[in-house]
This record gives sequence, structure tokens and C-alpha cells, in this order.
Amino acid sequence: MKQAILAAFGLTLLALPAQAQPADPSGTYLSESRETQVRIAKCGAAYCGTIISVQGEAKDVNNPDPKLKERNLVGVQMISDIRPAGEGFSGQLYNYKDGKTYNGKMSFEGKAMKLSGCVFGGLICRSQTWTKMN
Repeated sequence: MKQAILAAFGLTLLALPAQAQPADPSGTYLSESRETQVRIAKCGAAYCGTIISVQGEAKDVNNPDPKLKERNLVGVQMISDIRPAGEGFSGQLYNYKDGKTYNGKMSFEGKAMKLSGCVFGGLICRSQTWTKMN
């Protein structure tokens, strides 16, 4: 009897849907505006995204820290502390166009990465779709 209960329990566990693990986000991505290229790679226990190319203004002129307004955007960590969350990832997204950092989510489908930056606990979000280059 005990073995039958254990066997039934085991079959029930096998029938439950498995939690999908998100794909490895590593790679180089081109922004929706086609102005920025970001390389996502492992940074310790998480992932981060560093700007490797930007068209137009190449300085961080909108940064709220006056000491950082003259720094080059190339080399700036634009996406930080990316960690698996559900079927995608969550982390911090720095928008150099307004100088603000947002709580963000990322999901992947084929060569597309959908980024959503949110404020007010996720009440207001903006999304972009970036394309994987490699």
C-alpha cells in the first residue's frame, strides 16, 4: 500500500509542468533604434550588459551625477544584475538618454530580446525589442 502511494505521488510530480529555465542571454544585441550595441555576459553570479558601440552623442550627458556627464558611453554598464526570474530575467536598466535607472525585465524569443523598464513598482513600463547580432 505504501509503495502504491509513493508511486502515485511520483507519477503526479512527473505530470506537473516543469518550470522553464530561461535561455542564456549572452551575446551582442542591437537596440530597436539601431543606435546602440550592448554585449551581455556573465558578471559574477549574474549577467550584465555593457555598451560596445553608440551612434550620435557618445558622452553620458544626461547622467544626474555631474562627474559622469563627460564619460564615454562605450564601456558603460547599461544593464546590470540580470538574474533568472520566471521564464525570463530581471535586473536594472540604465537609460543614458534620460540618465535614469529602471527596474527591468527581459525575455527572449529566437533572435529577439524584449526589454521592459518599469517605474512605480511595475505600474508604468516601456518596452523595446532588440536584435541579437551573434
